[in-house]
Amino acid sequence: MKLRRSTFIPLILLVYLAVMSYIGFPEYRQGHYFYYFGVIGLTLIIIALLHLFLKKRERQRP
Repeated sequence: MKLRRSTFIPLILLVYLAVMSYIGFPEYRQGHYFYYFGVIGLTLIIIALLHLFLKKRERQRP
């Protein structure tokens, strides 16, 4: 099974987000819930949009 670019790049970014979320966990423990989950949520939306954009570009190319 070949891993396509539209899947590989978002997967790498999700792993990066998981690591950054772990590093930022003390921020959550200090009570900055909106900041912690806001950044994670915004990043997930951007990664999803990137995946859709890359998938669309792959379909357009022969």
